[in-house]
Amino acid sequence: MTKTTIREALSPAMNRRALMAAGAGLAAMPVMGVATALSANASAAMLGNWQPKFYRFKFGDFEITTISDSEAFIDGPFPIIGENASEADVETLMRDNLLPEKRYQPGFSPTIVNTGKEIILFDTGNGANGFIARPNGGWLAAQLHPAGFKPDDIDIVVFSHGHPDHVGGTIENAQPLFRNARYVIGGIEHDFWAPEGKFTGDLEKWASVFRSNTKPVADRFTFIKPGDDVITGIRAVEAYGHTPGHLAFLIESQGKSILYWGDCAHHQVASLAHPEWYCIFNSDKPLGAKTRRRIYDMAATERLPVIGYHMPFPSIGYVERNGPGSYRWLAHTYQLNL
Repeated sequence: MTKTTIREALSPAMNRRALMAAGAGLAAMPVMGVATALSANASAAMLGNWQPKFYRFKFGDFEITTISDSEAFIDGPFPIIGENASEADVETLMRDNLLPEKRYQPGFSPTIVNTGKEIILFDTGNGANGFIARPNGGWLAAQLHPAGFKPDDIDIVVFSHGHPDHVGGTIENAQPLFRNARYVIGGIEHDFWAPEGKFTGDLEKWASVFRSNTKPVADRFTFIKPGDDVITGIRAVEAYGHTPGHLAFLIESQGKSILYWGDCAHHQVASLAHPEWYCIFNSDKPLGAKTRRRIYDMAATERLPVIGYHMPFPSIGYVERNGPGSYRWLAHTYQLNL
């Protein structure tokens, strides 16, 4: 179409001519033909919502795949984010960012790193007994095959921390899902969740999920601390506060770095715009806020791509500063696809 034709198409006169021409065409069409066409359009079946379930890109010599473990909507972000703020302030921030004020869709994104030698899974999702009940969550086991993997392919399972939506997919049908894997977790984190009889209430519910998913593989655990390598090219980064031993991981290959930050954010706007707003799931809320500022500042300063477990799927993006003490999540588009 030429520029003249585009201008004409946008003009009222052209619109009238187009409508008249269309009307003439309909008038010439047999009545039965018009009825059939309208009937066919009216009866077209809806296909239902659909979102991608995995996303893969090459990173240096590695290949990284994020897998969706749930696409459920939950109430929030207040008070999950902004427990120490007002509900009105959180809702205003949502409205200003063209987001629903009382519902949101967090990502739940276990991540697989294929180094060419080993296949490493970060977090196992909700499984059968995580935060998001099946069928609305716990999809990792079913999504491995469509994403190109089998459970027996996994050589190492790394836990960022011990919450049910990160360890719940370790055991399926009372058996370890990843039969050939060894398991890696922060020693502080393991020792916090593992003891019997330590907790009551919700914490005991969460601890029981941790124990039921880790006891069957207890002899395969390796305990690490910040600065330790999972393997060459994957290093633990201290990210305490969400849980006592929560870890992020810096993944490096061929001079490139990407940060898997686990639960350093629970909402792509609220967590970053106001890192000082408490997260209801943080065990040490002031420390969690301090960690968020440090991690966001590192990501922004070093221009690191980030895999954020609870960021909207495919849960990959960047962080930029957005004023004093405030940050912004920039969702990945095509930067990592080159």
